[in-house]
Parts: sequence; C-alpha cells; structure tokens
Amino acid sequence: MSLENEHRLRFRDAMASLSAAVNIVTTDGHGGCCGITATAVCSITDTPPTLMVCINRSSAMNTVFQENGRLCVNILNHEQELMARHFAGMTGVSMEERFRWNIWQKGILGQPVLTGTLASLEGEIEQVQEVGTHNVYLVQIKHITVSEQGHGLIYFKRNFRPVMLEIETATV
Repeated sequence: MSLENEHRLRFRDAMASLSAAVNIVTTDGHGGCCGITATAVCSITDTPPTLMVCINRSSAMNTVFQENGRLCVNILNHEQELMARHFAGMTGVSMEERFRWNIWQKGILGQPVLTGTLASLEGEIEQVQEVGTHNVYLVQIKHITVSEQGHGLIYFKRNFRPVMLEIETATV
C-alpha cells in the first residue's frame, strides 16, 4: 500500500470518529427531483444564514442540484434512520418511489420538505467549489422550519446512532 493511500485511509478512520448529524438534502426544479443522505453539512454564518453542503463529485445528482439552484436540508430525527438508508442508496428503493411516499411537502421555495424532521432549511445555492473529490455548495438559507419535538440522528463509527435528550424528572 502506498504512503498516500495509507494516509487517506487513516484520515477516513479518523473522520469516522467525528459524529455528524444526518441530513437528507433534496432538490426539485427544471433539472429534476432528487435527494441524497449527507453528513457533510455545517453552518457558515447566521448573517446571512448560510450553510455548506458537500457532495461527492462522482454523484450524478450534482448536475440536478446545480441546474435547480435551490435545495432543502432536512435534519433527520432518530426515527428516520430508514429514510437515511433509502437516500444513501442502501435499500434499492428508486428515487422516484422515495418521493411518491406521503411524507413530503413542497416548501416555500418549491423544494421537497420531509415531514417529521428536527428542522428543514430551504435555500439558494450561491456558489459551488470543487475541492478534491467533492463539490462544496454554499447555500444561503431563505426559509427555516424547526420542530420542538424529537431526538437527533448522527453517523458515528460508520453507523447511524440516536442521540436522546435527557428527560427531566421532577423530584418530590
């Protein structure tokens, strides 16, 4: 194994120790309708509200995201692991079938918003940069929906894991 390949594998192992929220990033428009499970999503600034979303450049969905120019980041709750698996391509369910289920709403920007998420953020793609194997999308957020209910879903050590809030109990 080359030193460069070994370094890449060690980096991937290290990143498996970095817990990340699980999201389904969706888009709809002239380019078509699609979505992908993504953990490489993070806030950049709140003025204006801007996110960074990273998608592997080998994904055919990049063309659709760029043609549509808009997307929605759906932050999943702990009960939506199966949806994460569907949109990660782990279950064999077609893209068309995923969007036929009665769990989607059209957001204000016309993007697919998954019901029951912890939050959904619709925005416009302001910039796309190529960095190594990935496209980095800078997305200015135009509409936000936040739920007060639910627990988190993270990806840690190459597996989905729930993050449960502590339930406060009254002491008598």
